[in-house]
Amino acid sequence: MSGLLSPGTAGSAAEAATSDTAFLQALLDAEAALTRAQAAVGAAPRDAAAAVTEAARDAARFDVRAIALRARDGGNPVIPLVADLTAAVPDAAAPYVHRGATSQDILDTAAMLVAARTLDLILTDLTRTATATARLATTHRDTPMPARTLTQHAVPTTFGLKAAGWHTLTLDARDRLRAVRDALPVQLGGAAGTLAALGVYGAQSEALQGGSPHGAGTRDAGDPALRLLAAYAAQLELREPLLPWHTLRTPVADLAAALAFAAGALGKAGADVLVLSRTEIAEVSEGAGGGSSAMPHKANPVRATLVVAAARRAPGLAGTLLGSLVAEDERPAGAWHAEWEPLRELLRLVGGAARCAAELTEGLRVHADVMREHLDLTGGAIVSERLAAELAAPLGRARAKEVVTEAARRSLAEGRALADVLADEPALRGLGADLDLTELTDPARYTGCAGALTDRALERR
Repeated sequence: MSGLLSPGTAGSAAEAATSDTAFLQALLDAEAALTRAQAAVGAAPRDAAAAVTEAARDAARFDVRAIALRARDGGNPVIPLVADLTAAVPDAAAPYVHRGATSQDILDTAAMLVAARTLDLILTDLTRTATATARLATTHRDTPMPARTLTQHAVPTTFGLKAAGWHTLTLDARDRLRAVRDALPVQLGGAAGTLAALGVYGAQSEALQGGSPHGAGTRDAGDPALRLLAAYAAQLELREPLLPWHTLRTPVADLAAALAFAAGALGKAGADVLVLSRTEIAEVSEGAGGGSSAMPHKANPVRATLVVAAARRAPGLAGTLLGSLVAEDERPAGAWHAEWEPLRELLRLVGGAARCAAELTEGLRVHADVMREHLDLTGGAIVSERLAAELAAPLGRARAKEVVTEAARRSLAEGRALADVLADEPALRGLGADLDLTELTDPARYTGCAGALTDRALERR
């Protein structure tokens, strides 16, 4: 895959970690670990495990394109891969390749391996973004700017609080992805999730070794199939599942939801940067803006654009994965197959977005002087909420709102500062020195608890 239409992911570590070669290696790792696990519980010779592990060590030994083309016959790539891996090992080891497993065991386990490896990369970039947003929040804790609601100036806020919001969302995404990463399980159930064949092979090995095979239906910890399941998870450093999850798709659903949330969390910061970097606003700019093919003067907020693009795509991909929860029988037709490409694309998409978000926040330029200028665009009306609240005591709440509303209207119509209009208001003349209109209409003095809230956000690690 060249990535021609995927600039957000092209060249990223996540792209490499989710490539066809990476998936093929994960499939091989799953197969090799299965044989090693069988050897660990005495169900396969150690020489066979070593031979399979060696043959599976390098995906480059196998023709990924040929496997992909042959996958059409059985509907998945595990079937031709098993044939090729079996042919690659010595005859004595061949019977132990894929023994007792089904294709879905290997592909699901490989998907979890790819997810684990990609999530590790994503988490690294999320840590970079969290560090960068914390730095922005600290530096601009008290930098005043207009808060905007429904596209309009509302009341003053601080850029520190805005960056603290980005920081909090990044940590939310990190925590969700870390929890999912720690819970990723292996898949091993055999043909229909009963571990039946694995139990037979294990019992046969125990009998040959003079042990006492457990009877059918045994669920104690000494059951050879259950011991194999635990050994398999240990080999791959993934979780041992309570049950085979061929049609119990909680791991994939949780992964999809966490990835989609991460994309959206990063997308919030991207969306804010897109608004604030507009030419007529210009309160922030990307440290290394992109160019234009037609307009030499432009420095487009490219990284923010790519993050937002990922955030817009991620919910659809996650929706497909969540839809596969509706999986019939003990092994599904179509539901499982529908997961493969969306899962890879979602991992890749979020990986690219995390990289772009880290670069965006690390290089973001904040133009505090422009923010301060914009606080005066409404001639003081941006603090009308404060004025109405302050005047409620001497005038009454309803009357105070009427006075401020009329003064704001006149300020806009006459092009005068709100403080000047209020100074001429007859209802306020009797208040005298108790009413400091200059102080009350200073936007920088009406940021509420923005600084304290920023501090609270930064206490989280």
